[in-house]
Amino acid sequence: MNLERRRFLQSSAALSMAAPAYGALSGCAASSRGTGRGDLVADPRGWLDLPEGFTYQRLGPTGMEMNDGLLVPARHDGMGCFACPDADRVILVRNHEMKPGRGLVDSAFGDNGERLDRFDMSKAWDTDAEGRPMTGGTTTMVYNLKSRELERIHLSIAGTSTNCAGGVTPWGTWLTCEETTVKVGSDARKDHGYVFEVDATYNGLTIPVALKDMGRFDHEAAAVDPATGIVYMTEDDKEGLFYRFIPHVRGDLTMGGRLQALRVQDQPSLDTRNWGDGPDISSGQSFACTWIDLENVQAPEGDLRFRGFNAGAARFARGEGAAWAIAPGQSSSVYFACTTGGKAKKGQIWSYAPGEMGGTLTLQYESPNAETMDMCDNIVAAPWGHLIVCEDGDQDEYVHGLRPDGTIYTIARNAHPGKSELAGACFSPDGSTLFVNVQTPGATYAITGPWARLAMA
Repeated sequence: MNLERRRFLQSSAALSMAAPAYGALSGCAASSRGTGRGDLVADPRGWLDLPEGFTYQRLGPTGMEMNDGLLVPARHDGMGCFACPDADRVILVRNHEMKPGRGLVDSAFGDNGERLDRFDMSKAWDTDAEGRPMTGGTTTMVYNLKSRELERIHLSIAGTSTNCAGGVTPWGTWLTCEETTVKVGSDARKDHGYVFEVDATYNGLTIPVALKDMGRFDHEAAAVDPATGIVYMTEDDKEGLFYRFIPHVRGDLTMGGRLQALRVQDQPSLDTRNWGDGPDISSGQSFACTWIDLENVQAPEGDLRFRGFNAGAARFARGEGAAWAIAPGQSSSVYFACTTGGKAKKGQIWSYAPGEMGGTLTLQYESPNAETMDMCDNIVAAPWGHLIVCEDGDQDEYVHGLRPDGTIYTIARNAHPGKSELAGACFSPDGSTLFVNVQTPGATYAITGPWARLAMA
């Protein structure tokens, strides 16, 4: 990578990784659905209900022809936003949680592979038994904030599987994570379950490199500490762990590093799920933590979480989204969602504040029922100091704002027929636009409106 490009990446990352302030949650009793469905304006197109005064643009739906001649894949999921030198434009890198075993249906290459001649097969990470590229991956979009138009879109990584969440890095790349441990067999020619890095500024296909030292498991989100370059990662499993990856070379994950799992000090193998067969953890309760080194991190048997738990690591219920934020008067912390955590199995949000001797884990929020919040998934810190939470539950799906006092207000409702998760929430660097995905039918929405009024509601 040449010097000028590196300078651009550093400059854009400085904007895209600025951690918003976020107050420490008080553990207060949560409200019901906050502003509620009644305070949203029904969308006449039946796509996305928003508060009065808010509007959206619909971007990059499934099946749209892209600038590279391929089609937008289905199952839009995690997403990151990056600054451009031109402040009117931003770059979005978006995951597609396409799973094996469905052939090329809803893929970038056409249902019957009719567009495969436009794809460079040497840039696919893996293929199925018939030699067709695996259909997971990412697309990259350039969006004009001023004109509110999609200016360019292309496939940016291909041949991966079940690309669910991920995270932006301080050096201007997107970490796309495979939420699968599918092995070599009828659906794949390689083992999967890795993290891949996508250059947000590259106008073409990234050559996939599996970052194997970051572990092989059901990866979900990744959040990079801007102060240290350490990557924190969640695992989407009911018996998952919370991981961190310490790179040998800060900013170059391809050089390898050390994978660790979070351990609660003096309480080895703590079950944090509040499911009744473990300790009863209250909102606001904190724990001093350490980290344990993990061995054989490529885990050919898919047992990394079990080996880690037996060695003393804490257990979490389906780790999902992760985001950095700064509490007033404190250093930055990583917040992460556990979709089925809590007594009602409707979600928990934890924070981890790094420290010189280990750090502090805090249960920030637990949903008491589906009516309050139904299975928190992707999260992002808002510029005004709240967390923005996407739902992936069993009822209508919402995007919520979560205040530091534990109360909730509603930002959007997925109005598409059927029930499909909302994902990929991220803000433009200037804070004017919230981007969010509806997974099925796949589309990205760029939401604008009077954020200050909503934040004060």
